[in-house]
Amino acid sequence: MAAIFLLLVIGAIYFFIINPRKLQDKRAKDVINDKPIFPPEWRIILAEKVTFYNTLSRKEKMRFENEMLEFLDSCRITGIGVEVEPIDEILIAASAVIPIFAFPDWSYQNLYEILLYPNAFNEKFETSGPDRNILGMVGNGYLKGKMILSKPALHQGFSNESDKRNTAIHEFVHLIDGADGAIDGIPKHLMDKQYLIPWLDLINQQIEAIYAEKSDINPYGGTNRQEFFAVACEYFFERPKLLERKHPLLYQLLAQIFKHDMKMRNMHKKRLTIGRNSPCPCESGLKFKKCCGMKHYQ
Repeated sequence: MAAIFLLLVIGAIYFFIINPRKLQDKRAKDVINDKPIFPPEWRIILAEKVTFYNTLSRKEKMRFENEMLEFLDSCRITGIGVEVEPIDEILIAASAVIPIFAFPDWSYQNLYEILLYPNAFNEKFETSGPDRNILGMVGNGYLKGKMILSKPALHQGFSNESDKRNTAIHEFVHLIDGADGAIDGIPKHLMDKQYLIPWLDLINQQIEAIYAEKSDINPYGGTNRQEFFAVACEYFFERPKLLERKHPLLYQLLAQIFKHDMKMRNMHKKRLTIGRNSPCPCESGLKFKKCCGMKHYQ
């Protein structure tokens, strides 16, 4: 009996003291320097959906991933009548990082929550009924600090390589524009003073061309300066080579504002067919089954 009692005591010590410590140690391996590890399966989605990510070097990809995690840690995403899925978080975070990638210390201090809607909405934020033509917006008044995005528009922005449109990037550009206190198409935090007058002159010229139907820029950019800036940035980050060819001065000024020569990046999606022995899309040099796909082949 004494031996059996001793075994029971040892078992209790293991399961209630030693084993929890092992679990705690395992959890500690899930963070590096108190920062969460980027989920490996997210890299596959990025490689499939986010063209900008595919243009990055391995070192740049690691920074991109870290900045995505920092963004998601600072901003919550809430579904309104729709479930927030991992791919939604990935695309939203990527949209936030792309325009400020040349500014590693940038943070969206004027944003703390994103509301994800099931489809387009109207000025009353209704997702059914007439006049539902709003795909995204940056809130003000009681919605200050919030952004609203249509889930289908979010996904569409990363599914069409040729339309020069990305709703989420458009809205994040508005936040960048408004970081100086005014959403007016003049991002003073990023723009050197010597470019201010040329930028204003160029905006006016481009808006006139839109009105005259002599421009391939989204007509919505003719609404006002702030919308032109956001629409032009969509073009810049989606089709930089085409923008540089058709609007060289606009491209040049945007490249100076964002400190990024986008035309040097090969903006084409990778067509992925990943098997267990395929090279891992994270470019580690390992096979998929030994890297990001490890959990699928254990």
